[in-house]
Amino acid sequence: MTNSLADLNTHLFAQLDRLACDGLTPEQIEQEAKRAQSIVAIADQVSATARLQLTAATLFAQHGKAVLPMLPQIGNARTIEGKAEDAAG
Repeated sequence: MTNSLADLNTHLFAQLDRLACDGLTPEQIEQEAKRAQSIVAIADQVSATARLQLTAATLFAQHGKAVLPMLPQIGNARTIEGKAEDAAG
């Protein structure tokens, strides 16, 4: 697994397939339902993180390096400028 959003999507659909299996006993259904709840909770956190990253990237795209002090995980203006100077130099 490469831990991508596509992998997450695959895991969610695989869990859906397990829940839809006709031959499950009541105990197996309960176990799969608990497993599904755990998977959904983690998937929600992964999705929230991806949404936050997209929001940060959008802010950077709209406002440029002036927004970097408010987005410490993206970097700081000095780092960005240094990379731009390295690429230009």
